[in-house]
Order: sequence, then structure tokens, then C-alpha cells
Amino acid sequence: MSEAAYVAVDWGTSSFRLWLVDRTGNVLGERRSHEGMMAAGKLGFATVLRSHLEAVGAADGLPVVICGMAGARQGWIEAGYVETPARLASLLKQAVVVPGQDRDIRILPGIAQRDPKAPDVMRGEETQLLGALGVDAADEALVCMPGTHSKWVRAKGGTVERFATFMTGELFDVVSRETILSHAVAGADEAEDVDAFKSAVIAAFEAPAFAANLLFQVRSGQLLYGGKPSSAREKISGTLIGLELAAGLAEAPKAGITLVASGRLQMLYQLAFDTVSVPVRSIGAEDAVRRGLAMAAHSIWNV
Repeated sequence: MSEAAYVAVDWGTSSFRLWLVDRTGNVLGERRSHEGMMAAGKLGFATVLRSHLEAVGAADGLPVVICGMAGARQGWIEAGYVETPARLASLLKQAVVVPGQDRDIRILPGIAQRDPKAPDVMRGEETQLLGALGVDAADEALVCMPGTHSKWVRAKGGTVERFATFMTGELFDVVSRETILSHAVAGADEAEDVDAFKSAVIAAFEAPAFAANLLFQVRSGQLLYGGKPSSAREKISGTLIGLELAAGLAEAPKAGITLVASGRLQMLYQLAFDTVSVPVRSIGAEDAVRRGLAMAAHSIWNV
């Protein structure tokens, strides 16, 4: 069995993922839990990390590199931001040391866009970008990273020039649970209605100004013409993703689009891009963040 060289951690708001990695990038062990920043803030970040390190048999003194919300102001220790235009290589140089620990633990910074007309921040996604694009990417890139708060990033020459956040995932949750549309999706099963999703994407993409009306039509159409709750859910999802694509693609990209996503989100966004006839290159979100953490570990410890 290979010897572990470092531990990589993606610490989100509600999720925790840890990988024990050797020098060649092979994963020797991993842990997943719901002990994200919110839970770890109560339990203690050091306590949570220690329990997972023990579970994978991480040796004493093995270094740990972390990205995500552990570096937020309300996290373990604030890792700050690299400001746009932000060179991805700067992320590797500005990792913050967690003091008072019995091993070397570093937390990567986020990226901030200090534009009064479009203020924005990201934390965690910058490491996905690092893994997806690398630090020396010469080409221009438009990167879509779906999630609770989706990020659209324009980068060139290894530099993040600007980005925008869309609350698509959070809006879907609120709209489908806390509005009149909760009646439309009540009792929805796992069945997928691809046609309903695609038609909703097109409608929102072509007429984003009608967003509020298109959402209400999910309910009125069901009342007047019938329809399954699962179809209503797909229409809500398609409408919100179509709106996001309309904004993200408002400026015609000069280069190809990179989609960084996994699981159901990868499937939905790939289908949405196909529906509006926009080709994308797809990279798994977990693969991207692990590659980004590996680049950081190599830069910091030469492992």
C-alpha cells in the first residue's frame, strides 16, 4: 500500500469531505459527513477534523490542506480573499496556517470581486476552478459551476477576471417549499419529465423578463390542464435554470464553456445547455476540487 502524503478536505456549509492521498494522487481513504461549517462551529473544527483523521488512519504530523467554508469569517479561521482580477496561482501562495495545531493545517482563501455595481464572493469554488483550469491556462474560459449558489466565471491566462453568483438552487428550494407552487409539487415522485424541463428552459431563456409569470404558470397550467407534481417540479427547475443561462450567456462567449458539476446537477445543466444549443466541456466537481487541493499540497509541501 502507498504511503499517504497529505490529507485534502473540502469543508462546505453543510457538508464535509476528506481524502487521504499519496504522492501520485491516489486516494487511500475518504470520509464524508454532514459536519459542515454550521455543525463544526458547535462541535469544534479541530474536534471534527481529528475524528475523521483517526478514522482514515492518518499518521501524526501528516499535513492537511482545506478549502471551503472552514476559511470563512464564521468558520475555523478566516482565510480572506484574493481580489479580482485574481490569479489562480495566488491561491496557492496565500493559504492560511491554522495556529495551535499538532500538524501543519492550511486553509485556502476565497476570491472577492470588489465592484460596487457587482460585488461578489466565492469560497470553495475557487479550488474547483484551480483543478478545472490549472494555473497556467492561456485560453479564455467561461466556467459554469452549478449549486445552491451557482457561479459563472470568466477567466483568461490563469486569471479570474470576473464572476457572478446566481441563487438558483436556493430559490428552487424556497419556491417549491414556501410559495403557492408547493401545492403544485406536493407528492412528487422521482419520475423525470424531460419535455417539461426542456420547454421551461426555453421559455425562460427566451423571455427572462417574464420569470415571475412563468413560475405562476406552473400552478395555473396544472389547475386548468392537469399534470403530475413531478412535471411541475421539472418546470420550476427548468425555469430557474433557464433564467440563469440567459444571464450567464448574455455576452456571447469567445471560447468554449466548461461545466463543473456532478450527479443530478450535472445532468440537468448538461440537458439545459443542449436544449439551447450551447456546447460544453464537462468536468466532475469532485474531481476538480480534489485536483485543486492536490495542486495546493504540491505547491505548499512539494508532495
